[in-house]
Amino acid sequence: MLKVEMKDIVEAYGRIRNYVQKTPLIYSPETSERTGSEVWFKMENLQPIGAYKLRGAMNNILGMSDEDLKCGVVAASAGNHSQAVAYAAKLKGVSAVVCVPESTPMNKRYGAIKHGARLVVYGPNYEDAENRAHEIEAEEGRKFVHAYESNETIAGQGTVAIESLLEKGDFDAILVPTGGGGLLCGVAIAAKAMNPDIKVYGLQTNTSAPWDKSFHERKLNN
Repeated sequence: MLKVEMKDIVEAYGRIRNYVQKTPLIYSPETSERTGSEVWFKMENLQPIGAYKLRGAMNNILGMSDEDLKCGVVAASAGNHSQAVAYAAKLKGVSAVVCVPESTPMNKRYGAIKHGARLVVYGPNYEDAENRAHEIEAEEGRKFVHAYESNETIAGQGTVAIESLLEKGDFDAILVPTGGGGLLCGVAIAAKAMNPDIKVYGLQTNTSAPWDKSFHERKLNN
């Protein structure tokens, strides 16, 4: 069951802060002028794997016991989460397997391999890759690290908001790019705890909007 509170995000931040970059919050004059608002960007592309996904992956692995990690970890991803799990596992000397669909870009595949993961390319879409990852979880006794639907992942991603609001606490709104919803949930929990008046918006492209569909139908969708 998913249940994340502000204390979980604070604990996650204390756990991962020595393993991830405290990325800069940069003011954008051009975007601010175009929108008529003061716009700042949180530069998570400067993380070692180029994305915020490292925060959730790192929190998962650092929160596991040595016994849990003995057989290693496994994950499914369409790209960035695979690199994040590979990188986090390498830092802790843990074996990692990442399953990606055939559509995953080659640079994402190479990123996971570069950080020492065993890459499994399986099926045309994410759901196929995740099913294969769960098979490997059962076959090899590995711990599954979910890209977005876990308390540890959500808490880790929520540390983005802690850093941002500690640096600049007077935002009226936060706009969050949204895939599965892990970053959006974590940021919303932290932001509302720190400033109840802040508005948090999740943004998705209209060609790929699983979170939006799930939200309106009140059920999980792939």
